[in-house]
Amino acid sequence: MFKDAMMPLDNALAKKILPPIETFSSPFAKRSGTPGVIRVVFPEFTCVCPRTGYPDFASIDLYYLPGRLCIELKSWKLYLNSFRMVGAFHESVCAHLFNTVKKLIKPRWLLLAGDFFPRGNVNTTVILEEGVRPPAVDFLIKTYGSRARSFSPR
Repeated sequence: MFKDAMMPLDNALAKKILPPIETFSSPFAKRSGTPGVIRVVFPEFTCVCPRTGYPDFASIDLYYLPGRLCIELKSWKLYLNSFRMVGAFHESVCAHLFNTVKKLIKPRWLLLAGDFFPRGNVNTTVILEEGVRPPAVDFLIKTYGSRARSFSPR
């Protein structure tokens, strides 16, 4: 039932059903020294399991040190919302988002985390990072822990 309504990620890309992500000139580009790090958290990301068609829910957290361009937030939101009926494994959708941002804006540093909610008590967090991590950015990056239940002794 659910699987019939799902479109695999490769098909969605081939058919170009995902909307464009817009950019704008970085306000930090002309600043000397290190520009500001940007964090964008999208806590209601949804895609579907390519095997079952059941929904997967995640927070997609994007951190980047811009070069010449920044991502326009409304277009990023619309892009992420377009995955609602796209079938993709957690690792695949995160790799796609990471590579898309990297190619589009060419940031000086980029980190993308897909923090998926448990299904069947399996919790997945996918983190991709490239570039030299800016000083003190660790204060901005949240700590990712398991959302799955554990039965450790008290």
